[in-house]
Amino acid sequence: MSMASVRFLPCGDTAIVIEFGDRVDHGLNAQVLRLSARVRAQNVPGVIETLPTLRSLLVHYDPLATDSASVTAAIERLLQGSHGAAARSRLWRIPACYEGSHAPDLEDVAKRTGLAADEIVRLHCSMRFHVYMVGFSPGFPYMGDLPESLALPRRKDPRVRVPAGSIAIATSMTAIYPVESPGGWHLIGATPVRLFDARWPRPALLSPGDRVSFEPVGARDYDEIRSAVAANGYEVPCEAIEA
Repeated sequence: MSMASVRFLPCGDTAIVIEFGDRVDHGLNAQVLRLSARVRAQNVPGVIETLPTLRSLLVHYDPLATDSASVTAAIERLLQGSHGAAARSRLWRIPACYEGSHAPDLEDVAKRTGLAADEIVRLHCSMRFHVYMVGFSPGFPYMGDLPESLALPRRKDPRVRVPAGSIAIATSMTAIYPVESPGGWHLIGATPVRLFDARWPRPALLSPGDRVSFEPVGARDYDEIRSAVAANGYEVPCEAIEA
């Protein structure tokens, strides 16, 4: 990795941003996730937390235990030796309903893209999406990359309330709303799966670096899975893969 391509930026007096580029790119994100893992594994003195984003890593540190210069020097050493074995990841197969009220924007997306609704569903389900980062709201996964034919700007009229479980697209990304919240993305489906629960050992189901594929289900299957989820009787299919 070329150190010339990496920028260290101060973020207040308790954090540093390590920026790998200025675009959304799978390769840049892989570097972000690899560095985040190495910082945690090496227990860099004074570091409290790492937060991966699309193209940068935010590193929080305790100013009573270390300082910006020391953390920067430690991370520079990790960057120089950051090539290693291929990382392991998880592939989640998430059930998704693209019918009726679960997909309020599907017809509008069809008009905007010139594609039939069935083709939009087929394209969306044919992808193995990469989780770039988790943010905006607890457990909210930013996943890419959409086929170019599905890339649309955000809605001009954001919704005040987007139901939890809504599957959405905007720009080159797709996402799932873990909790009810405002949102300006196009809603093309929904999943009955719970993505965030503060009672879980790991509250967010998905993590940066995971992969996601959507498995289409009908409205009846959606309701059955939702009931099983409510009774804690459903596990999202997941398998270990090479990142």
